[in-house]
Amino acid sequence: MKYGHRNDVLFITADHGCDPTTPGTDHSREYVPLLVYGKGWNHPKSLGIRKSFADLGATVTEILGLKKPRWGQSFYKDIKSDVCRPV
Repeated sequence: MKYGHRNDVLFITADHGCDPTTPGTDHSREYVPLLVYGKGWNHPKSLGIRKSFADLGATVTEILGLKKPRWGQSFYKDIKSDVCRPV
């Protein structure tokens, strides 16, 4: 994020996986990786196991100041102090 701004946040994640031993094509593995990066952050922090992938959407909408979505719990408060830290 060489060219990012101080308050930019980068989210890296993946889609749900499918267990090859489960019949059908529905998502059957619900844990996905989530990496969150901000310029000036200097220590790793665990966000724990989230209850829903919708938490990411809730977090992004909160950061953007949009209406809270129906599903998901924002984890913005857990990273906010790092996002707003001066560099």
